[in-house]
Amino acid sequence: MSEPPPTPVRRPRRRFLRFGGAVVVLLALAGYLGVQYLTGGTGAPRCSVVSGKGDGASYEFSPEQAVNAATISAVGTSRGMPERAVAIALATALQESGLRNIRHGDRDSLGLFQQRPSQGWGTPGQIMDPAYASGIFYEHLAKVPGYSRLPLTVAAQRVQRSGFPQAYAKHEPDATLLAAALTGRAAATLTCEGRPGATPAGGADAVRSALVKDFGRDVLQEAGATVSAEGVSAWPEPTASVSADASTSASPSPGAGGRTVTVPVREGATSGTGTLRRGWELAHWAVANSSALHIERVSYAGREWTAGRSEGSWHTTDAKGASPTAKAASEVRIITGQ
Repeated sequence: MSEPPPTPVRRPRRRFLRFGGAVVVLLALAGYLGVQYLTGGTGAPRCSVVSGKGDGASYEFSPEQAVNAATISAVGTSRGMPERAVAIALATALQESGLRNIRHGDRDSLGLFQQRPSQGWGTPGQIMDPAYASGIFYEHLAKVPGYSRLPLTVAAQRVQRSGFPQAYAKHEPDATLLAAALTGRAAATLTCEGRPGATPAGGADAVRSALVKDFGRDVLQEAGATVSAEGVSAWPEPTASVSADASTSASPSPGAGGRTVTVPVREGATSGTGTLRRGWELAHWAVANSSALHIERVSYAGREWTAGRSEGSWHTTDAKGASPTAKAASEVRIITGQ
């Protein structure tokens, strides 16, 4: 008589392992999508710059790239460097790092410009600071005789001493578009989708700190602010000696929970066409930083950008055909999320 077949043994452990594996995969996917959103991958809010000449030229880039490009430009203009110098710096960073502040590269190369600590560019910590890296790039560029008249590849190579000097040329069109917008020459040409409704990362204080870091202390002192050693503006209490145009009422002191930063535009900072170039430089900087600093609205000279509206495009706020008021052209208003 044959023996009965053995009773099947249940293996709950295998089922548990399969379930656990599925959870790990889902978590990894969620993490990947989160990183892509934050760093400018597929599905992230995008930024774009278009030609002010109406020739259809454009360039699309990520919020991370926009922040770094804005820093490169702000550091350059704050040093008195011309738009051509900013274009050279942007093309160099596009080639060296894709406008990303990376922690790796050939040998000990680091950061936006792939500068090497061993070659005297600074400490690793300094080089990984975009403002410092930009500043030392311009310091070396300024020493190149006639750099503004040289071909971009030649000027960049005199600074970088790259093994592939011709590689900078392919980035010149995009760098030129970015420089025109970020230096303020081409008005209302840089837009970002932004993140409407996002939780603010420090609110107005974070915006002030970033402005000071990129442009220097004078950017806020013009409004009657003082700046601490840490780079955060300390706004004075309103007094009878403060003019009506000062931004103390719109820009409360740090910790007061304010949402608005009003940045004055220096008088006489105009381009040849009369457009307030300094104002558009500041306005475009704010839009470029909109995702990082959770900026909801930027307004200047009768135009306004709103996060999430029509893909972040600029729209007119003044009456059709009317010239911007003196007040609208004398300040840039930056409003952070609630």
